[in-house]
This record gives sequence, structure tokens and C-alpha cells, in this order.
Amino acid sequence: MIWAGNFDIDETQPARDLTESVFVHPELDHQRFFLLVYTNGLSGISSLPQFGGVDYFNFILPVSIVSGAVGGAGGAGQALVKDIESGYFARLLLTPVSRTAIVLGPMLAGMLQLFVQTLLIFGMGFLLGLSIPAGISGFFLTIILALGFGLAFAGYSVGVALKTRNAQAAQAGTLLFFPLIFLSTTFVPKELIEAEWLKVAATLNPTTYIMEGMRASCYARRLIGVFIHRVSSSLPF
Repeated sequence: MIWAGNFDIDETQPARDLTESVFVHPELDHQRFFLLVYTNGLSGISSLPQFGGVDYFNFILPVSIVSGAVGGAGGAGQALVKDIESGYFARLLLTPVSRTAIVLGPMLAGMLQLFVQTLLIFGMGFLLGLSIPAGISGFFLTIILALGFGLAFAGYSVGVALKTRNAQAAQAGTLLFFPLIFLSTTFVPKELIEAEWLKVAATLNPTTYIMEGMRASCYARRLIGVFIHRVSSSLPF
């Protein structure tokens, strides 16, 4: 009955939030910024042997997806705070809808928003010449990783919203994760990071493994083997 409750909820508030945010949300601008500016400005470093001949566009693509997850899926908590402040959440609690469904509703809406954003980013990438050596399997694995990370981050955002019931606190909880994007293998492989403290931060940073998994999915011909190698090479042991 949880899923039935989810569908009832998604027909109202999350559906409206998704429609409003997918096309006007600033995260799409941020993702385009990552792709266009950094690719044009830093693509020359992909000639270094540590990149293994990988096109820099493929290398930077996961950064735009992860930033979209932090900003877009993280908005699920702010949407829930809106419901709490407007009284909509209290009215939902009076209905026979499952409490789990009430919480999952904004999380699934945030994940769906990220799914649409990721497809749009891939579409723009293909128009700009993006190629995925791993083929369709690499494309779908990247989508799965994006959705998994988006759902997890939406859950974190919703948890902060339920705990604080405050829009500013929910927004601050999301913004705390933005530095993690840059304390990682964002622009160069781990082998090219010279600062030891940054290497330690990248090793402890969960977004490192998400981005490395996506990179392996985007440019690995031997998908499974390279996927395992890219993720395991970021571990401290």
C-alpha cells in the first residue's frame, strides 16, 4: 500500500514541483556551466598520461551530474518544508496514506527531477560530440548511479527537513555538500593531486567513488573490470 500512497501524493505536490523545477531550476545552468566552461578551459590537460587518452568531456561529465544531484534532488527537503509551513503536510497526516509514502513522495520527485536533468545533460553532450565507448550499457549504468546518488541525497535532505522543519536549515544542510564536489577528483585524476590533505579528503569523500564509477561507465570498453578498478583505486588500501 506504500506505492499506492506514493502515486496519490505524486499526482499533486511533487508533480507540480517537478514541472516547475526541471525547466527553470538553476541546477541546469550549473550543469551546463561545468560542461562548457571547464571542458573548454581545461581540456588540454587530458593529454597527460594519467588520463589514459580519455576525452576530457567524458571526464568532467559526472561532475555536472553530481552537482545536479546535490542541488536538484537536495531540493526535496525544501519542498517538504514548504508543505509543512503551508499546512499541506499536516493534512496528509490526517489521511489514511502511509507515513512512509508521505516521506518517500518528495524523495521520488527529487530523484525523477534528477533523472530528467541527467537525460538533458546527456542530450546536450551528444550534440556537442560526446561518445561513450562502453555503449548503451555504460549509458544506463551512469543513469543508475545518478539515480541512486540522487535518491540517497534526497533522503538526507528530507531527513534534515523533518528534523528542523525550517527552510533555512534545510537549505543550509544541502549547501554543506557543495564543497564535497571540489574536495574530490573533480578536475584531475587522483594521481595528479599533489596536496596530501586533498588526497586524504578525496579518499574519504563519498562523491569521489560516485564520480569514478560514472567515469568508468562513460569511457570504459571493458566496463565491469574498469569500473571495479576505478572505484577500488580511490580506496586508501
